[in-house]
Amino acid sequence: MENGWGESAGAWIASQGEEGDYGRRFVLDAPMLARVAAAPVRAALDVGCGEGRFCRLLRARGIAATGIDPTEALLEEARRRDPGGDYRPGRAEALPAPDAAFDLVVSYLSLIDIPDAAAGITEMARVLAPGGRLLIANLNPFFTAGMPDGWVRRGEATHFAIDRYLEERAEWVGWRGIRIRNWHRPMHHYMTLLLGRGLVLTHFDEPAPREGGDPHAAARYRRVPYFHIMEWCRPAVSFPP
Repeated sequence: MENGWGESAGAWIASQGEEGDYGRRFVLDAPMLARVAAAPVRAALDVGCGEGRFCRLLRARGIAATGIDPTEALLEEARRRDPGGDYRPGRAEALPAPDAAFDLVVSYLSLIDIPDAAAGITEMARVLAPGGRLLIANLNPFFTAGMPDGWVRRGEATHFAIDRYLEERAEWVGWRGIRIRNWHRPMHHYMTLLLGRGLVLTHFDEPAPREGGDPHAAARYRRVPYFHIMEWCRPAVSFPP
């Protein structure tokens, strides 16, 4: 078992349904789509598109979206749900796309699945057109530092335990029949890689849940920083170091 996605594809598809899980529907989708709409988009690439949900949201807004994923069962489901979509096999570390091909590249909760984050970020920057944007939704390192146990109960009280924050590591996590390997990396690791590719940070957010959905889930997402959103721009003009 390499990372668990092939074995977990069926359970993942069932858990997401058509609209996605709580974190996507009530925490991430609205601020991610607001950033998408912040500037015109000609062509978008969704790296780690899974069953194609965010590609479908982009296409519904008139954006030509291409989805890339290494798990064939997820790509098959994406094509079944969106017969007119463009879904291709591939890994973030070696994107099957030419240089500067997209003015929007999206990594929607996929950086945590990429073993070689340096290669993945290098490739995302490579396929980004000058003036284009790299839009990232990621599990917050303060959350992933609590893997795999996370919430701990002591008597009547619960708290979220984090440990080994500065240590890059992979952990197996499981829920609802899904068992996959996620990577924890401290925030400075991602920032160093992105800055090292000459990208400029233009937006950062740690979104709170919006109204609706399960109030117990909302309470959990307000207690612990599950996610962050970053938008990075590739300058239209490169300057010498």
